[in-house]
Amino acid sequence: MGDDIAFASATELLRRYRDKSLSPVAVAEETLRRLETFEGAVNAFVLYDPDSALAMARESEARWAKGAPLGILDGVPVAIKDTQLTRGWPRRVGSLTIEADQDWPEDAPSTARLRAAGAVFFGKTTTPEFGWKPVTDSPLTGITRNPWDLARTPGGSSGGSAVAVLCGICPLAVGTDAGGSIRIPAAFSGVFGLKPTFGKVAMYPPSAFGDVSHGGPMTRTVADAALMLDAMKGPDPRDWFSLPDDGIAYRERVREGSLRGKRVALSPTLGYHEPAPAVRAAVEGAARVFAELGAIVEPADPFAESPWPIFQVLAGVGMWSLLRAMPPEKVPLMDPGLVALCRSGEAITQVQFADAISRRIALGVALNRFFERYDLILSPTMPITAAFAEPRGDGSPDATNWADWLTYTWAFNLTKNPSASIPCGESAGLPIGLMVTGRLHDDLGVLQACHAYEEAAGAAWPSPALAAHLAAIAGRPDAAVRAKITPPQR
Repeated sequence: MGDDIAFASATELLRRYRDKSLSPVAVAEETLRRLETFEGAVNAFVLYDPDSALAMARESEARWAKGAPLGILDGVPVAIKDTQLTRGWPRRVGSLTIEADQDWPEDAPSTARLRAAGAVFFGKTTTPEFGWKPVTDSPLTGITRNPWDLARTPGGSSGGSAVAVLCGICPLAVGTDAGGSIRIPAAFSGVFGLKPTFGKVAMYPPSAFGDVSHGGPMTRTVADAALMLDAMKGPDPRDWFSLPDDGIAYRERVREGSLRGKRVALSPTLGYHEPAPAVRAAVEGAARVFAELGAIVEPADPFAESPWPIFQVLAGVGMWSLLRAMPPEKVPLMDPGLVALCRSGEAITQVQFADAISRRIALGVALNRFFERYDLILSPTMPITAAFAEPRGDGSPDATNWADWLTYTWAFNLTKNPSASIPCGESAGLPIGLMVTGRLHDDLGVLQACHAYEEAAGAAWPSPALAAHLAAIAGRPDAAVRAKITPPQR
């Protein structure tokens, strides 16, 4: 029953709770067992709370016994990224500068909504310090590793969340994305991740990256992402960017969409960067599936040049603000790469900042005009498969030279469009991600397109190839895992 539970979708778990063929307690127990089995190899969690998880699962089981579930996720295990406040648990954000031993009385907006929906919380996933880079390692937790190949990174900054979903520890995990931090690990790990339209999921505390930071779901199936988005979306007074609830029941409508007649732009380079040949081939193959489903697919690039200089200036200013607020005695505790990035923002002039804002506005307007001709853009999520988690010394893409391979995702943070990564193939045993981007506020169109592609491509969980990798890295609970146990929530 282990894999049957572990790789069941959240939608399937809820169906089985309803017909009483499965218990939230049994699912929570399997979640905890798998976390202890794989955590020693992958290092995806910073905090682990089995007592609270089982208590929440028992409460859920009692509600289901009465036929009165609390909400749309009642009894479903959800991993929380450690950028998010969670009542009773520390929020360390991958940093040694934040003390765990203090009161943590507040939930972030998405955490509060997931709690209200009945989700079972069992732990918090790893992130690079303050979510600053597209790989997941930090001074606090060390290196998080990719189950497909432990020498590789799962990507970042939501790498721990991607690994939790990939290992079958849980069906749902919270991600955040200021420059690709949901979609990069989704692509490198072979799961689904959605960066919704900016503001659809309220964010608090605010990110140092400012108004390019989004929150969203990471799952194995598109239907589960739609379900999780329903639970997460909506305004919060602590986030003055947050949008009113759109009133769409994504979980009910995700299967309704058809690609017939949809105008789809195929852009393997986004207009400025050539991907690896295997990545291009996989993306073009996915585009053929869209065409077979009735979409009108044609080559078209949304950008004429890389928007990276715009992102670099805006991110640099935000990260400099982060460093300025840090007590000087704590700066030596920080990731040296993060400190260097923060200090680079100090040299940015007012003229450069104002120019970047103007160019960002022009970029967003130009993309809106592009979407007058097209409904969707298909492109690679990443130009490569998963980079190495540590330096190789041979020029291979790795965790230190990420500026060379972080090329596509952040463009749609600047423009705020909904953008997802869905698996579309593999190369040398490593997943390849297809990025599907829609016009502003058309999150439903992105989800429906991804669901139609998923159905046509025949993605299946569990994956026999993944099962072999997981069997090879399975281990007994060790001291490192037990050290992450936190006392029950206060």
